[in-house]
Amino acid sequence: MRKPLRLTLATGAVVALTGGLLALPADTVAAAPRTALPDDFNGDGYRDYASAATTSPGGAVRVVHGTARGPGTTVRFIDQNSPGVPGADEEGDLFGGVRSAADFNRDGYGDLAVSAIGEAINGRDRRGAVIILWGSPEGLSGGTSVPSAGHQAWNQFGSDLATGDFDGDGDVELAAVESSNAFVFQGRYAPGALDVRPVLVDRGHFYASHLIAGEVTKDRATDLVVLGAIPRNSRLTGHARFYRGGGTELAEGRTIPLDVVQDHMGEGVVADFDRDGYGDIAIGTPEATGAKGYVTVWRGGAKGATTYRRITQATSGVAGSPEAGDRFGTSVAAGDVDRDGHPDLAIGVPGEDVGGTVDAGAVHVLRGGSSGPSGRGAQYVDRAAAKVPGPLARGDALGEAVRLADTDRDGQADLHVTGREGSLRLPGARSGVAHHGVTVIDRAAVEGILR
Repeated sequence: MRKPLRLTLATGAVVALTGGLLALPADTVAAAPRTALPDDFNGDGYRDYASAATTSPGGAVRVVHGTARGPGTTVRFIDQNSPGVPGADEEGDLFGGVRSAADFNRDGYGDLAVSAIGEAINGRDRRGAVIILWGSPEGLSGGTSVPSAGHQAWNQFGSDLATGDFDGDGDVELAAVESSNAFVFQGRYAPGALDVRPVLVDRGHFYASHLIAGEVTKDRATDLVVLGAIPRNSRLTGHARFYRGGGTELAEGRTIPLDVVQDHMGEGVVADFDRDGYGDIAIGTPEATGAKGYVTVWRGGAKGATTYRRITQATSGVAGSPEAGDRFGTSVAAGDVDRDGHPDLAIGVPGEDVGGTVDAGAVHVLRGGSSGPSGRGAQYVDRAAAKVPGPLARGDALGEAVRLADTDRDGQADLHVTGREGSLRLPGARSGVAHHGVTVIDRAAVEGILR
């Protein structure tokens, strides 16, 4: 994941902030099996929810444990004044703005890497910091700082994060952006015994902005896509570059253009949409072509990313038409909605005008298939649709964040989507995203579903 810096005030059930971690009731903590879910922080078999919050001056992480019915009712806040978390809660730190989950120490509990890109260290403003919060039977508890690659002001260490087994040794590592460089931190991850070193991903003139991690080739290692810019003719032009995992240093692969500048990168996911055994990469670029936006689907192969194509609202079967300000591709997500074995692709269009209502927003869900995601059988969701709760309102920006996730373990991914007039969960079904059984959920619950 791309994980943009959106600090949102939690609006759901909230418990009083006491300056520390709040204990969960004993009956909410199950005996902890080993989990295969990177964001199952308490090891009970359900995905948990970790989103950014503004409950502390320096920022905080809002954590809600998952249940069979979705998010639970107990909310916990973790900031840099919480027990065992390095640093101090200081205004402007932006702690929690970027998050990525993995079981770093292989103890069966998901851990959470959290950045504080505004952290000042030794008088150097916005040098940035990254902290790993450790999972346990009670959830996230305590943390350990990751040593940065540089020591300069405005490096903004942790401006993006990703996790994966980049060297293929069976252990998970952290990838991070610092000072427009991408690094993979190789070594040993354990509470109180973090021994890692930064390995520079690209030694050329490539300015990293965002990271997408996933398995593209058929080996055991996680691969990495870096979104960023290349200086050309006195300006920075947007590109995506593929790096193949499998060694201490990642091997550079193909680079493709993106019609945006560095500061307007979108986000992306990796999924095997065509089920050929290779992961495909979907990249949203909402500010491209006058903010009409498009999504690039970059096909995976034996040696890495290969050919690519663009999806827009002019693609056959995709509803609507490309219009300036639509911001098609602001958010993208992958998951198998209809349980046919092919991951589907959700695309947020928060700038879509609906029936004359400006920026009401919408979401497209494209079915995966043998040729990858396409407009054939694609679905379109907005507030004008029957049984979709909430008013059709100007500036609702439905689709600013979308997630496809099976949070109730029924084998089908459900569509989670933010909107300023109420965020929604639309259940997955054999026929696709269902309009019956739609529920209004807390915005933080959507943003807390980690990729």
